[in-house]
Amino acid sequence: MPLKFNPTIKQEKITMKICSYNNALPGLVEGDLVYPLADALSAVGATRVGASMAEVIDALSNSSKAKDAIAQARLGKGLPLSSVQLKSPLDNPPAIWAAASNYRAHQAEMIERVGSYDRSQFSPDELMAEVFLKPASALVGPGGTVILPKIAKHVDFECELCAVIGKEARNVSEADALDHVYGYTMCWDISVRDPWGRKHNTRNIRKGFDTFCGVGPWVVTADEIGEPQDLHIHVEQNGKTVMTAHTADMVNGLRAIIRFLSSVSTLKPGTLITTGTPAGVSQLAHGDTLRGTLSKVGEMTLHVIDEA
Repeated sequence: MPLKFNPTIKQEKITMKICSYNNALPGLVEGDLVYPLADALSAVGATRVGASMAEVIDALSNSSKAKDAIAQARLGKGLPLSSVQLKSPLDNPPAIWAAASNYRAHQAEMIERVGSYDRSQFSPDELMAEVFLKPASALVGPGGTVILPKIAKHVDFECELCAVIGKEARNVSEADALDHVYGYTMCWDISVRDPWGRKHNTRNIRKGFDTFCGVGPWVVTADEIGEPQDLHIHVEQNGKTVMTAHTADMVNGLRAIIRFLSSVSTLKPGTLITTGTPAGVSQLAHGDTLRGTLSKVGEMTLHVIDEA
């Protein structure tokens, strides 16, 4: 029986929010301040100088020196959160895995919107075999801009819970799956529906355009989140509510997705696994503003413009 909900998860990681800011620098977010982490991590030998955000996540998740670095960073001068430019928390993750059609209500709306085939009788693994990859070149961060390609006649937003792998995972069980998660963030899976959305499987292209993967506002450690199948998703488009959902309604919970993916591929620290959109996707147009809220994670805004 797939494991989808456990209200008594125990975690031993450091509870905090980790961001990437300005020139892709790692930071610790506490209240309305950002404490620089790069120098502290390299000073204690947890990372190399100039480490990528994936390396930072690896160190924070696995290095015995991480607590010393966090303590040192907290002694420094914090920057006002309002004074920094938040970036995607990871700019070059080892992989961005994305679950497809993972809410029944979204399956139904896509049958109506673009004539998708019926997946209601798929086994869990048959549905998870539709997982796809998004390119790192598609990443944008909080306050970023989604560019609608000239070729696109119809582009939708999708808003999702996204897990960040901290401990390398290969052939892990559902029972152990969350032990490999460092934290959680929000993912916007922007998707072309027309052209190429009706006749054949073209997800990697339709969802792979530059700016088609918004991630942020930061990574919240698993300790703060607790149960990933007990979170609310809320999206406003131009101030109007268009999506309200709960992660308990996933067909395949995160544990199952990690079990399946790790049976196929080694999941390296910094890997993103976005868990599929609920129903409520909506077409985008030039000038739109999207505001998404994921409980216990935070809020993220995106702007939308036509390609010049």
